Amino acid sequence: MKAKLLLLVAVVAFIAAVAGVFLGRYFFPQPVAAGVELHEVLHGKLDLDARQKSQIDLLEQRFAVRRRALELELRADNARLADAIEAEHGNGPRVTAAVDQSHQAMGELQKETLGHIFAMRQILRPDQARTFDQAVVHALTDDVR
Repeated sequence: MKAKLLLLVAVVAFIAAVAGVFLGRYFFPQPVAAGVELHEVLHGKLDLDARQKSQIDLLEQRFAVRRRALELELRADNARLADAIEAEHGNGPRVTAAVDQSHQAMGELQKETLGHIFAMRQILRPDQARTFDQAVVHALTDDVR
């Protein structure tokens, strides 16, 4: 009898947990990342012709390589920052230098990303560019406004 009751409680708890996850996802959906949102607009809402698709695919391939290199640089900067924090246990000169270096890499990534966005925009027709511009502004200000 105790085993059946225990099994029943376990099944009810499991069902309640699964229901809680589904309800949480329904009422509190995760925001879409800005890059994903722009990608959806670019490839799903702009009705690109074959030439535009080909040109944008080439830009995206090139940018993916550059972005990956900058992300690896940022990871290396974070490792240097961690080493500096571990060595200095405070905001010493190594920590400050490591922070400055990571800010430089972050800034470079942001500049490269903007360059990529502007390069894609050049391929679009004026009506497509307006929609794209709105998506860019929304992606940059969604959490701010």
